[in-house]
Amino acid sequence: MADENLPENAQQISVDVGFDNDSALGDDDTESDLASLRSSIYNYHYENGRRYHAYHAGSYWGPNDEKAMEHLDIGHHLYKLLLNGELYLAPIGATPQRVLDVGTGTGIWAIDFADEHPESIVIGTDLSPIQPEFVPTNLSFEVEDCCEEWIYSPEASFDFIHVRGLYGSVAHWDTFYHEVYRNLKPGGYVEQVEQSVVPRSQDGTVDGTIFEEWGKVSLEAGDAFGKSLRICDESAQHMRDAGFEDVTERRFRVPIGSWPRDPHLKELGRFNRLQWEEGIEGWTMMLLTSILGWAPTEVQVYLARMRAGLRNPRIHAYQDVTVVYGRKPTGAGAVPSKHIIKTQEGVEEKKPDAPPSDSKKK
Repeated sequence: MADENLPENAQQISVDVGFDNDSALGDDDTESDLASLRSSIYNYHYENGRRYHAYHAGSYWGPNDEKAMEHLDIGHHLYKLLLNGELYLAPIGATPQRVLDVGTGTGIWAIDFADEHPESIVIGTDLSPIQPEFVPTNLSFEVEDCCEEWIYSPEASFDFIHVRGLYGSVAHWDTFYHEVYRNLKPGGYVEQVEQSVVPRSQDGTVDGTIFEEWGKVSLEAGDAFGKSLRICDESAQHMRDAGFEDVTERRFRVPIGSWPRDPHLKELGRFNRLQWEEGIEGWTMMLLTSILGWAPTEVQVYLARMRAGLRNPRIHAYQDVTVVYGRKPTGAGAVPSKHIIKTQEGVEEKKPDAPPSDSKKK
């Protein structure tokens, strides 16, 4: 019964569901388990005209429909522009053996990485099996919830774990980074890329506008959801608390709109405004209706005001984007040595180490 509702390519998508291969289980039980698992993954939830993931439904605010997928791919292009065509900044070396992309979305980052590193084994995980069928042979996708205990064996640990756009998706970042640390090889790197949900301006043009309201409402919604939207400013500290060393943070101010004079920033701003215009409904609809109790019509009025603000050239808004990476110590008992912040102006600031957390004392 559940198979009738599957997309045509359902059998061609690799999904690691951790089956029990006990020979005592009969064929009927196995087929029933398979049907139940497929149903839990593919019977998507629809609300307010958007499609949401079925696996652990309600644990993530973002839709997974075609519009959302296009928005994610626009974001990927924006990040590549920001990083001058690079997929990552961590000094992972030329030949990482095993790489994990957590929250892979459409899988576009993992596909690009696998193409550039054919010698690597690349795995992308997500709550939704929305990735394409035909991908590089060294890449596979798995349906996993990164907020649960990770199932990889110590022998299958990773050289590089990539995380991007998990803001508002994790309730307990200390637990998440415990899993990251546990599943990295000594000397391996983790990198996290996040964007702030609070627009700012250097000239005060955001003050008193819909952009200022947007920041306040977004933070309130994330807090009420129990999954903070502040991770852009917090990921470096979480890495340090987890025990990573040489934690390096690159901070970027990304314009929202084509108002800058600098050609590169103008191009970034154009694509970022497009990302916002395509993304604001998906960013807010579930959180504002299901969590804050707004009516869908109220949300649409709010979004109309935001679209008008996005097209106002007199508002010189930008948002912070951080790229943070750290290395798992190579020796037992090693502790973080420094925390480096690099700005767009090239300034580096070294901050003193934080005291070890209770978990590291045990």
